[in-house]
Amino acid sequence: MDIEIPQNIPTAGDGAAEKARQLQRQGNTAGLSEKQRIQAKKVSQDFEGLFVGMMIKSMRSTVNEDKLTGGGHGEEAFQSILDQEYANAAVKRGGLGLAKLIEKEIIRQESNRIAPKKVDLHE
Repeated sequence: MDIEIPQNIPTAGDGAAEKARQLQRQGNTAGLSEKQRIQAKKVSQDFEGLFVGMMIKSMRSTVNEDKLTGGGHGEEAFQSILDQEYANAAVKRGGLGLAKLIEKEIIRQESNRIAPKKVDLHE
């Protein structure tokens, strides 16, 4: 098995390698304020919470009604609120991972919208 090693990898002394490392550390958040990053995180967590809540509601609809408490409008309202709290708690603990992906995409799109800068790695 032949492994081909690319010959154009920047060396440690090369300025391009340092710039690439800096860009990697920054990610795509260049140009966004801290407030915008916090808003992106909150929106993405809220969306994932809503999504997980809808999943829990769908799962609960497949279970028969509890005969012990008798159901009713009060129980339905309480169950709905409880399910949403379960969903929010799950998201705060890491959830399904959707929030992180959504946050990353929001930040990428906002960074591109603000002012896309082309970085010349050969300076």
